[in-house]
Amino acid sequence: MGERLKELASLRNATFALSVVLFVWLIWYFYTGYGGPIELAAYLVPIALALQILFLYQQDDLYKWLPRVANHVIVAVYLAICLYAFIHFWREYEEIAIYRQGSYTTQDFVVGLLVFLLVMELSRIAHPILFGVNVVLVVYTLFGYLSPVDFFWHPGTTWYRVVTSSTVELATGVYGLYAQLALTLIAAFLLIAAVANGFGAQSAMVNTMRRLAGRSRHTVPQTAVLASASVGLVSGSGAANAAVVGSFTIPLMKRYGIPGTFAGAVETAASMGGLIMPPMMAVAGFLMAEFLGVPYWDVVLRGFSLSFIYFLTLSLSVYLMSVRLLSADPVAVPAVALYDRIKTAIFFASVGFLILLMGWMGIGELRAALYTGIFMLALLLVTYVYFKHVLRDEAVAKESLFGNLRLVIETHAEMASYLTLLLATLGIMIGLFTVTGFINRMGGMLLQVGEWHIIALVLMAWAFGWLVGAGLPPTATYIILAVIIVDPMRKLGVDPWVAHGFAFLLAIWGELSPPTSLAAAVAARIAEASFMRTMWEALKLCLPITFLSFAIFFRSGMMTTPGWTQVLDTALVATATCAVASAIFGRFVESQAANTVVRIVLAVAALVVMLHPSDALALVVGAFLLPAVIFGVVRHRRIAPPKGGLQPAPVA
Repeated sequence: MGERLKELASLRNATFALSVVLFVWLIWYFYTGYGGPIELAAYLVPIALALQILFLYQQDDLYKWLPRVANHVIVAVYLAICLYAFIHFWREYEEIAIYRQGSYTTQDFVVGLLVFLLVMELSRIAHPILFGVNVVLVVYTLFGYLSPVDFFWHPGTTWYRVVTSSTVELATGVYGLYAQLALTLIAAFLLIAAVANGFGAQSAMVNTMRRLAGRSRHTVPQTAVLASASVGLVSGSGAANAAVVGSFTIPLMKRYGIPGTFAGAVETAASMGGLIMPPMMAVAGFLMAEFLGVPYWDVVLRGFSLSFIYFLTLSLSVYLMSVRLLSADPVAVPAVALYDRIKTAIFFASVGFLILLMGWMGIGELRAALYTGIFMLALLLVTYVYFKHVLRDEAVAKESLFGNLRLVIETHAEMASYLTLLLATLGIMIGLFTVTGFINRMGGMLLQVGEWHIIALVLMAWAFGWLVGAGLPPTATYIILAVIIVDPMRKLGVDPWVAHGFAFLLAIWGELSPPTSLAAAVAARIAEASFMRTMWEALKLCLPITFLSFAIFFRSGMMTTPGWTQVLDTALVATATCAVASAIFGRFVESQAANTVVRIVLAVAALVVMLHPSDALALVVGAFLLPAVIFGVVRHRRIAPPKGGLQPAPVA
């Protein structure tokens, strides 16, 4: 009996028990909305932080340089802080939220201080760059009056103000808007990802995409593009996408003679595109809806345009390079188990069900995501039971119903707690930006630049976004850009949708910014290739799509006017970016000089379609450009030799 109790009282079981609490509480909130997001965050942020501590501790000791016993004690102290904060807000929430705003008790401050320090320490472990930025901001907030540069000078504030603005004020910081979004809208959509992962639908999709890629050696890399686009529907992380999909697609590409560097680059570029795919959209899409004050479905509509352009262009770029690198020998198409095919169909049917609920029936985001999760779970359960107990299929022999359901709950808890910590950390950052007045000063400077010319503002904002994205994840980059550059753009007449779309694309592009691309690092490791070379090849593959960030200012209909105007502008930009890809990677005539001339003409025509303010001229040039691109691809297949900048590796 004692051994049994000891077995049940394991760290993993404790984590699962707390995961069940978070899961059930969130499901109840998604259906009822009881109490609102502020009260929900006040109660669940401590639970999410406790879960993140437990998940981190399952992986390894938090402090490897300390003995195991010391780690046990420290984790217990951290969990006690979470429990203390939960109990305090459970008992005092109404007093803190309504009656004591601006005049807090000593206990309020102590709770806020402990939570603030805990979040900072957890961010140091999980997000060291964000931790470093926040430390600098805390020092700057306290001692801004010592700045010798007038632009950065401010009168400073007290440690008490730093702590309260980051915690118990509830409007910003740990319990603020961003943590509330993590536990409401984002957590609701994470249900779909968790159910898919719990029953193996994501791995099933990867297997199915390989079969859909076709029998040609040239189309083998398209497996990564299709699979990353599919997984991107429910993944908000480029690195996670690269890890899940790349573990299968990169070895597959190398097996058919594709160099490791190029294989890693294809997966990196495809995983980045997964960040644009609705409905997750790198989590930034949920924040965009909140900033704009619109239903999330409105953001999803724009996301489909951006992702269509991205993946169409990337697919063409990868194909053109594959033709240059590989022979056209046919390859065997592997069989896909019926169980995997059905799970893949259920996944895409669930995405269609979500679109139906949000787009046609007008159901709110939280309930639409909840109903979709239930819909997917029900279909996967029926499929599992049928294959397990009726057909007795070997593909399901090692699975158990409890194990799958447990994985669903743990996956959801891990993703939700991770994003809660991330967004709570970002809440501290934006709160300190606000307290110091830095956002207003930066916005004023951008307005001055914009008064000279709007193009100068766009270029400066793009450079600023690249710099920020070099060190921060896409969600953090988008939040910073949204609060700093969007308002000056709006004041200069840029449509809010265009301004936020620009910030969103910059944030995604920042994921590939040297030298901190996590997706490239993961892909390079799987491919056993150089990280810098992999990142450089990915940059080249993504170069045609870089223009998309600027095209939305000129073909703004795809962001501002859903409907046929959106479709037309999307088609024009897609044609133009594909033409740029053809100009960079294509070969149209045998003569090198003549080929260079053709490529230059093609690129210039593409820039006219993308960036010329005249819609009529863009339509005329686009009408000639599209058949030219198609003809160019046909020519490329005929004359491009199987060699290039990257030499193929021998077939394994």
